[in-house]
Amino acid sequence: MPTNGLHQVLKIQFGLLNDTDRYLTAESFGFKVNASAPSLKRKQTWVLEPDPGQGTAVLFRSSHLGRYLSAKEDGRVACEAERPGRDCRFLVLPQPDGRWVLQSEPHGRFFGGTEDRLSCFATAISPAELWTVHLAIHPQAHLLSVSRRRYVHLCLQEDEMAADGDVPWGVDALLTLIFQSRQYCLKTCDSRYLRSDGRLVWEPESRARYTLEFKAGKLAFKDCDGRYLAPVGPAGTLKAGRNTRPGKDELFDLEESHPQVVLVAANHRYVSVRQGVNVSANQDEELDHETFLMQIDQETKKCTFYSSIGGYWTLVTHGGIEATATEVSADTMFELQWRGRRVALKASNGRYVCMKKNGQLAAISDFVGKDEEFILKLINRPILVLRSLDGFVCHRRGSNQLDTNRSVYDVFHLSFSDGAYQIRGRGGGFWYTGSHGSVCSDGERPEDFLFEFRERGRLAIRARSGKYLRGGASGLLRADADAPAGPALWEY
Repeated sequence: MPTNGLHQVLKIQFGLLNDTDRYLTAESFGFKVNASAPSLKRKQTWVLEPDPGQGTAVLFRSSHLGRYLSAKEDGRVACEAERPGRDCRFLVLPQPDGRWVLQSEPHGRFFGGTEDRLSCFATAISPAELWTVHLAIHPQAHLLSVSRRRYVHLCLQEDEMAADGDVPWGVDALLTLIFQSRQYCLKTCDSRYLRSDGRLVWEPESRARYTLEFKAGKLAFKDCDGRYLAPVGPAGTLKAGRNTRPGKDELFDLEESHPQVVLVAANHRYVSVRQGVNVSANQDEELDHETFLMQIDQETKKCTFYSSIGGYWTLVTHGGIEATATEVSADTMFELQWRGRRVALKASNGRYVCMKKNGQLAAISDFVGKDEEFILKLINRPILVLRSLDGFVCHRRGSNQLDTNRSVYDVFHLSFSDGAYQIRGRGGGFWYTGSHGSVCSDGERPEDFLFEFRERGRLAIRARSGKYLRGGASGLLRADADAPAGPALWEY
């Protein structure tokens, strides 16, 4: 499979939560640091970098400022260094409960404190020097075993998770990281949790929770007995092995999970490459040959479709569409035009893709009619986590409304019908739009919402009123945006 951005390891960004449940924050004014923030936002987001000297020390760079955390010999701390110097080098000392202790490498003192009274001068470790790692990336991704170079996916027949996939194809390759009780759970696409003995369970019990460790930019998952998840045996079954230190077998990459979609043409049949390289609407069921990985170019906002047979859709002679391209080019890019419950595709020749009488797709139409419209269905997000510019979408306590600025997230369930999605939350209640554009989550009947994939990794959600969902100044989810841009775009 060509790379072309298909397999992109996520840059691990995280927050550090202290013993009083406050996040380490880098302020723009004076480049000061404190631990006063109750939630994880841009100022509380950090990136771990290896020491350029190839030692065991690491660097903490503020994602918000682009500057490095440093500690002076007298214990003063700041985040003002544009380039990492000697005082920026820290040792990460994982504790038995999974929390981190940060020790200044040149000075040997420990970093901690509360609110604006942070220092790196402690000679012993107390609760004030303990930090919990909270990932700041979107929690839905693919997991790649570093040693086996295989993707983890749900094996329903064996009722297990295994690292044996050559490509992260289909819904079973989606994993959701759930942050709970300062630890992480691995949630499968059917909403079960991976226990350390390899079993899948319905509740996030203690043996289904893991602490995260970073090693050379990779992730390791440590269970409550101090052992690490690894692929085991010929099948690559994912469970805790014998090792109490992470080696290559225990390391994983998190990769971005691009949308995978199926398309249904006007003849009510699925677009497919089952019968060869010609892209045709001729199948009655959706399997791998009917699934396409969709990527949106950040600059042009046009998209590509990558097939399970290893080729991009591309425009060929006389307007035909074949899944044969191994590289992204102008002829593999299609403009998406959203038409309510349907979508039209415009090719690089300026013409619309239509379904011919024999079911084959071709870009030969100058106008959009029934044969140029398709149903586009997202298949690899049966459970959905949404993030706005300000934070994640989460149920508001004691209310039927939804917050859009939280550092924790709720997982919502998606269903699909005739080009529209229905969103179900906690307790099985459906999302619906109430008075004055409010969005509520306790509906007895589903309301249809339209998803429009507008940017890479971001979608707009359109309510029945025609307005788009956005996060408001109050932090509440509302359906009152006129355009699918800015706060009306959601990372999914």
